[in-house]
Amino acid sequence: MPSLKNKSVSTNDLCTWLNTKLNVAAFNDYCPNGLQVQGATSISHIIAGVTASEALIDIAIERDAQALLVHHGWFWKGDDPCVAGMRRQRLCKLLAHNINLLAYHLPLDAHPVLGNNAQLAKLLSLTQTHHAGHYDLICLGTSTRYKSLEDLSARIAGRLKRDPLVIGQAKKKIKNIAWCTGAAQSMFQQAIDAGADVFITGEISEQTVHLARESGVAFISAGHHATERYGVKALAQAISDQFKIKADFVDLDNPV
Repeated sequence: MPSLKNKSVSTNDLCTWLNTKLNVAAFNDYCPNGLQVQGATSISHIIAGVTASEALIDIAIERDAQALLVHHGWFWKGDDPCVAGMRRQRLCKLLAHNINLLAYHLPLDAHPVLGNNAQLAKLLSLTQTHHAGHYDLICLGTSTRYKSLEDLSARIAGRLKRDPLVIGQAKKKIKNIAWCTGAAQSMFQQAIDAGADVFITGEISEQTVHLARESGVAFISAGHHATERYGVKALAQAISDQFKIKADFVDLDNPV
């Protein structure tokens, strides 16, 4: 394998490639997608992770990276726009070390190959057959691997390295599986309407339990962070393959 030590790409070229690859223009998101904080004009080393936390920024600084690539960036709709407190601390570190912040939210969830949903399907051996919901974010499919809810739950625990919260009868037969990573519990009814026997996502709300019990459709909360580690990891690898630069995925544990 050729050395990546001296390879680099211009920040503009990388952003153009990413915005095209992820079809950013097609999404009206809750946050800006793409370059959120401008840093160095050339990038030879990227640190990738789920969220642009201060801990991830510190790792980028320590490893002398010129960019952070994340799924959860900053400047969310409804946020207080004042640059103070935690936001100031994070921003100061990026600016002081000339580090770019690149963030892709819904475009990374939805990408048919590199996306969080596609990567979770690959991890769990799910065969996707169709979509539902806004931006087709709900994936639906099948798997011959699982005979029951208990089988599916055990596989999720083993692959994601954490026990999911499961609402439903352990011996319930599973045929039609729906999934959407992250905080997609509000899409549960749409998954039910689409014919799912079980819906897998990252988080759960109080009312979700009642909907699962009363509809007879099982619900699995497998962790927001845990279900969304794989899209940004795959995207970092795609960048490394395309531009021959270092792109290291760092998994900072998050119990949610």
